[in-house]
Formats: sequence, structure tokens, C-alpha cells
Amino acid sequence: MSMFYGRRLSTLLAISVWLSASFGLAARAAEGDHTLTTRWTAQVSAAHPLPEYPRPQLQRKSWLNLNGPWQFSVTDQDAAQPTTFDGAILVPFCIESKLSGVQKPLLPTERLWYRRTFEVPAAWRGQHCLLHFGAVDWDTKVLVNGREVGVHRGGYDAFDIDITDALKPAGSQELVVSVWDPTDTGAQPIGKQRLKPGGIFYTPCSGIWQTVWLEPVPSVHIQDLRLVPDIDAGKLRVRVLTDSGETASARVSIQAIASGKVVASAEGGAGAEAELAIPSAHLWSPADPYLYSLKVTLTAGSASDSVSSYFAMRKISLGKDSQGRTRIFLNNKFLFQVGTLDQGFWPDGIYTAPTDSALAYDIQITKRLGFNMIRKHAKVEPDRWYYWTDRLGMLVWQDMPQSFKDRMTADQNTQWDTEWKREIATHYNHPSIVVWTTFNEGWGQHDTPRVVEDTRRLDPTRLVNNASGWTDNPGVGDMHDMHKYPAPGSPEPEADRAAVLGEFGGLGMRVEGHMWEQKSWGYQGLFRSGWQLTQRYQEYLKSVYKLIEEPGLSAIVYTQITDVETESNGLLTYDRAVVKPDLAIIAAANQGKWLPLPPAPRLPALPRAVLPTSEAEGARWKWTTDAPASGWFEPGFSDASWQSGEAPFGHALAGTRTDWSSGDIWLRREVTLPAGLPAHLAFSVFHDEDVEIYVNGVLAADAKGFVSEYATLPMTRSGRAALKPGANVIAIHCHQTIGGQFIDVGIIEAR
Repeated sequence: MSMFYGRRLSTLLAISVWLSASFGLAARAAEGDHTLTTRWTAQVSAAHPLPEYPRPQLQRKSWLNLNGPWQFSVTDQDAAQPTTFDGAILVPFCIESKLSGVQKPLLPTERLWYRRTFEVPAAWRGQHCLLHFGAVDWDTKVLVNGREVGVHRGGYDAFDIDITDALKPAGSQELVVSVWDPTDTGAQPIGKQRLKPGGIFYTPCSGIWQTVWLEPVPSVHIQDLRLVPDIDAGKLRVRVLTDSGETASARVSIQAIASGKVVASAEGGAGAEAELAIPSAHLWSPADPYLYSLKVTLTAGSASDSVSSYFAMRKISLGKDSQGRTRIFLNNKFLFQVGTLDQGFWPDGIYTAPTDSALAYDIQITKRLGFNMIRKHAKVEPDRWYYWTDRLGMLVWQDMPQSFKDRMTADQNTQWDTEWKREIATHYNHPSIVVWTTFNEGWGQHDTPRVVEDTRRLDPTRLVNNASGWTDNPGVGDMHDMHKYPAPGSPEPEADRAAVLGEFGGLGMRVEGHMWEQKSWGYQGLFRSGWQLTQRYQEYLKSVYKLIEEPGLSAIVYTQITDVETESNGLLTYDRAVVKPDLAIIAAANQGKWLPLPPAPRLPALPRAVLPTSEAEGARWKWTTDAPASGWFEPGFSDASWQSGEAPFGHALAGTRTDWSSGDIWLRREVTLPAGLPAHLAFSVFHDEDVEIYVNGVLAADAKGFVSEYATLPMTRSGRAALKPGANVIAIHCHQTIGGQFIDVGIIEAR
């Protein structure tokens, strides 16, 4: 195993060296180097990464992929275009990723510049040339041969620019792209990206992170398709959109194809709705993901344009079960949706999967684990990800990536609306997408009823989840979505809304050698073996299947499919190398079947508790939320005015005995320890967030961020030296910024 991982890492380093050598420039120094890779890292081509056609639902035969090595430079935000460049970057991997060959943060005060040259194929002469970007995060300016050809704001949506007028008649063409990305200092949608990642927030993605490509088109050409299946009427409704809107002289011809044979056809004007009768329609479902092919031809005068696509006959709706409860129906029948949360991050590519096979694998393994739905959380994927969910048969609940400003300005709300509308328009035709989720847990939530109604107008064919977790607007949207960790629960179904569990679980388990960094956490755990994880998951699914019957749960989303950076609550490790639980038992549980567990493995004994935590029995501490005088951690300090309460102290987290909801808390406790203390000791700490622990006036441990279960924190040598048999004073300071909070401390023997 170590040889295998070493070979992959060597290949990755070779890519970086090759990139630098290609331009004779030094690569920018990496910061915070994380070496975790995937089985696909070594398959990334340094010359032609991600060579697949990027837009399967609107495909032309002629195109040119611009992925590969580009020059890059980082300047001050307002600086002019550089005349020299810092080094090489592998597009389309973001600058923060290892696969980019740079692995460097982009600060909000900086601007990222890209440069490359290309030649337009001679066969394209006389046609318009479109430059496509799958996605660039966030504020983008594009120049061709020194001429500005377009600007774009948005981190998740595709955009194209007609660069025909900026091209030279022949020869080498220069393409320059500049990007500014404020990440979490701005108010734009960013999802889980953070300049200082930790906990549930991760490494940011700046700049180009999806495929860049060119294609030739006639002056009047097909810009997009609108495909609306109607299984009740047995029809597919099609609108062919052109770059010129409704063009009276432009005619379209549409053919639906099944098993190589034309089964329906229609002709009409561009922009007008055409209907194709689909006799005895073969319905699409996760169990039978049947796709029809589609051929569309547009003729305008002597010019013509032709694209290939695909569609599925399927319907998503609300309906009533035999007891009159509101359920989510697929193809007019109740299908319980068993989903998993998918963040879409990769240790080598951050936002971008290393290869198309890697992109497909996440969906394949999710199906093998018995899930029929994915909640794509806080991110929008490249179009090929949705192609794979369509083809492999996976329902998708698609989130709008969150912004995190509590109060956004009118302009910021308009930008949010713009990006949301583009997200819906870009992915409108994918049959796998069945739910649009506008907000998550109150983050950046605004104008919810209006946003939901706007979403319905943009797409009346799918369900709308007004808010996943926390801040529900009663009666708004198609479902009441609750979050409950770790064990499952259910809201009550309503007359016009289904009951769903948008997040639960988060069972944590570390797998050494497969972690982003040693510090990790889970919402519950950390479990010590796959057997323990499997047992708990099966218990939770037994509860879920009872909730289907009463009160009438329609869908669940388990957190989560893979580990992500410091989160160790995935069913798979972050590198996708290890499936932690028993795959067969998990898959059966997701279908409501309970396979017997194998015998439990023998595990090493847990460290001996010298001073137990308050997990089982609450220990009493003196505490205050008012900043105390200096020396508060010294043994002789008087805490007579402090309150007394039982640990754990916290808010909004299970296990809390004394409520603490302010930004800071200070704790003191005198404890008596026996003689013969072990030479090596550590703290068992559940801290949310930053913690400092003192022993008899000496700082004995500290940690930043938070954990979601009791974790081992080493005791310093000076702290261990200060600890003695008999009376000792333990003093703690815990600082909190966002979300739930918790503090409890014990002492264990270190091993």
C-alpha cells in the first residue's frame, strides 16, 4: 500500500516539475502542503487533463479543448496585466489545489492572471467562434489578442463569449483571463469555501475550475434546449433557443431516438414549443435509468446547425398515500428517497475531480451502498457529473451554494438571484435533478417566499425545498426539511408539504493513512472500527424505516458519503480508497433489510481515565462568562463569586448539562488525584471551539477550532510536571464564534 501511494505522489510531483520546465519558470511555493492523493491522481494528463466533451446535453462534433498548462501570475487586485508570469498552472484545477501544480491561496487583495495561446482550426473559417468556460470563481475578465471580450461574475455557472471579432485572420491567438475572488470576505455565494478552513468549512477554490473550450457555430445557431417530459400525456415538449431569439426564417427539426430508431419527430420554428409524442414511454428511475437520444437541427437560410442530446421520461411530484399523507412521488408512485450528503471536494483537485472516471465513481459507489439519491450540498458540479447521475440512475437534490452575510444589500441579493437563475437554467434538462434547495440552515437566507416563487416560475417541473434545516417558512415550498444529529427524526407531513430529513448521522471514524490531517472529527464517534460504524448505521436505518410508517417520512439524507478535509464522518475516506462500513450490510439497510452482523472484532483497550469526563456523570465546576482578573488560572485565585454548575457546558448540542451561550467561558475545579500517577497523561476534551487548559497555573494544553466528540489532546511536559498527587486546580478558557458550543475535560493515561 505504501509503495502504491508513493508511486501516485511521485507522478503528481512529476506533473508539477513538467509544468515548470515547460515555461522555464519556477513554480510558486506551496503553503499548507497536503499530500493526500487519490487513485486517479496518477491518471491526470499534464498536457490534456479532463479531455471529455464538457456539455453532453448539447453536443457538437467540432470543438477544441483548451485544458492544459497555462502561464499564471498573481498581482495586487488593481494591478495592470503583468508582462511576465510567475510560472505554470494546470487548467482546469484551481490555484489552491495540488493538481494545479501551484497549491497556493489566492487572497482577496490579489488578482490571478492566466495566459495561453491557441490556433483556430482552418476548417472553422467563416464561422463564429465561441469561447466557453465551465466555471470560474469568481469575478472574471477575458481578453483575446489584447482586446477585452467579456466579463462575468459567478463561481458556479457556465458562460460563453463570441470572440470572432477579436481573432486574427490566422496564426497564434493570445488568451488572457484575470480573476478576482474575495472568498468569504465577500457576500457572493461561496458554499463551504473559507480562507481559513476548519471544521465544516474547507479549502477555497479560486479561478478556473472547469473545462475551457472553443467551438465553431454559424451566425444563427442553437444556444440551448428546453426539454419538458410529460409522462401523463405521453409527450416531450421541446423549445429550441437560438442566439437570436425567435427567428422567423429559422426552422428546427427534432428527432427522438430509442435503441437506434427514430420513435418521434417534429418540425417547427425556432423558439416555439414543439411536441413529440412518445408512445409507450420507457420511464426513467434510479432502478431503470433509461435515456432517449435526441437530435436537433436548425436551418437558417443556407446555414445549418446540429446538436445531439438526450432526455428521459420521468415525473417528480407530491401525492397522497393510502392514509392521506403527503408524499414525494416519482412517476406517480411513492418512492422513499434514501440519500447521502455530497460536498464534492477532492484532496488533489479541491473543487475539480481529477478525472471523469473519478467523477463517475462517487455516484457508482453511492449506488452500490444502496442509496438512490444524492443531495449535492453547497456546490454545483460540472455538467458531466449530472450526465453521470442521469446515466447511472441517481436522484439529485441540488443546493444553491450559500452566501453567509446576515444582511445583504439590494445589489448583493440581486447577484444571488442572478447566480441562482443561471444555476437552474444551466441544469434544467437533467432528469436526475428532482429538487431545488434554495437555502441551508439559515445561511444567507433572505426573501424566502419570493425566492421559492421565483424558482417555481423558472422551473415548474421540479419540487422546491424552501430551506434545508433550521429556518423553515411554514407553508412555503414543497417539503418541511429538518436536520437532526446524530440519530434520525422526522417532522410531520403537511397537507401540501412532504416531511423530509435533510441531514442526520455524521458518524465519525478515522482511518490512518487516509486523512487530510491528523486532527479530525465526526458528529458522533469517533468509532474505532468499521464494525461499530456498521452497527450504528443499521440501528439508525431501523429507526428511519419506522419513521416512514409514522409519522410519514418521505426522504432522508445521511451525512455523508466521504470524509472532507478534517471531517471524518464519511462512509468513505477522503481519498476514496477505503469504504469504512460493511458495504453489503449498509446497502441492505438502505433498502429496509437487516443482514446479520459478523462477530465484533477485538479492539485495544481504551486509555485508563485518571479524571473522568462528565459524559456519564456530571462533575461540578465553578464558572463565569465575565472576563476574570489576571491570574484566574492560579491555585490561589478566589472564584467565590463565580457560579457553580455541572459539566458539560454548552448550547444546542446533545449532552449539555449547564447552558452556556456567550462567546467565552472560564472554568475552575479543584480535584484530588491519587498517588502513582502515570508518567504520560493527556486530556480527553470535547471543545467547541478554542480551548486553553491550565494545571496548577501552568498552561498544559490548547487547541483551536472544534471537535464534535471527545478527542485526545496531549498534555505538555510542563503541565504534566505541575500535576501532582493530592489537590490540583484545573482551569479552562473556551472561546466560541459560530454554531453550537460545548466544553468538557477529563484526564486519561497517554499511550
